[in-house]
Amino acid sequence: MSIFIHKDSRVVVQGVTGKEGAFWTKHMKDMGTQVVFGVTPGKEGQNVDGIPVYHSVRRGMKDHPADVAMLFVPPKFTKDAVFEALDAGIKKICTIADGIPLHEAVQIRRAALSCGAMVVGGNTSGIISVGEAMLGTIPYWIDRVYKKGHVGVMTRSGSLTNEVTAEIVKGGFGVTTLIGVGGDPVPGTRFAELLPLYEADPDTHAVVIIGELGGTMEEEVAEAMQAKAFTKPLVAFMGGRTAPEGKRMGHAGAIVTGGRGTVKGKTEAIVKAGGKVAKRPSEVGALLKEFLG
Repeated sequence: MSIFIHKDSRVVVQGVTGKEGAFWTKHMKDMGTQVVFGVTPGKEGQNVDGIPVYHSVRRGMKDHPADVAMLFVPPKFTKDAVFEALDAGIKKICTIADGIPLHEAVQIRRAALSCGAMVVGGNTSGIISVGEAMLGTIPYWIDRVYKKGHVGVMTRSGSLTNEVTAEIVKGGFGVTTLIGVGGDPVPGTRFAELLPLYEADPDTHAVVIIGELGGTMEEEVAEAMQAKAFTKPLVAFMGGRTAPEGKRMGHAGAIVTGGRGTVKGKTEAIVKAGGKVAKRPSEVGALLKEFLG
């Protein structure tokens, strides 16, 4: 099984006629993702790699019902595109845009929660259920990284994702669903909000989180584990372990405030909750073996 997307998911791509949208939509299709239509205002009647294009999500839904939206839309248009998908009844949305205005990111998250929907991103490389479906810009063809298996992966860091996931595979495991929640200060969906989906998936035997300095998402994971909202084995690796104390780092999400957000504090919280924390990516596979044998 998988979470968020699977082989039967029906995907609409907003921004499908753009250079990036067209390029990655073809890769999504090549992997097996069911892309049923695309949207670019003013370009209805065109097609991209055989995918029909409509003016709006609502117009396309009349001919091709969809349940997932993938957005290749510039940051200044992302809020409107998300609201359009929500208005059409879509409950699962992924947006890769980097640089969504902070107040609009807050509005996107609030709107999604009010609709009972889930927005993943921005500033993410996407989502992949290995061997089933893919959203975004994930190089699924790298088989030393994207091998099907029983470990769920959540990540804040695009640059560390392939390295850490390759260590999972090197350790003898594979991946069910990998979700990039994004590195922005206000992600549409947080780690702890995804844990119940992995908990309910019988095919996911353990979860690896790829975190980093700043924010409180990793502490929230520890709180969920202590509350028994998540009971499966969990291994974490966090970037920024050697960052100078008291320094604000350059990444948008790397802000330490109120005594929370340090890698040391995150590590202590996860270990106390029963998880394991790798000091370097090469340790992730070995720590999974300690849990799973």
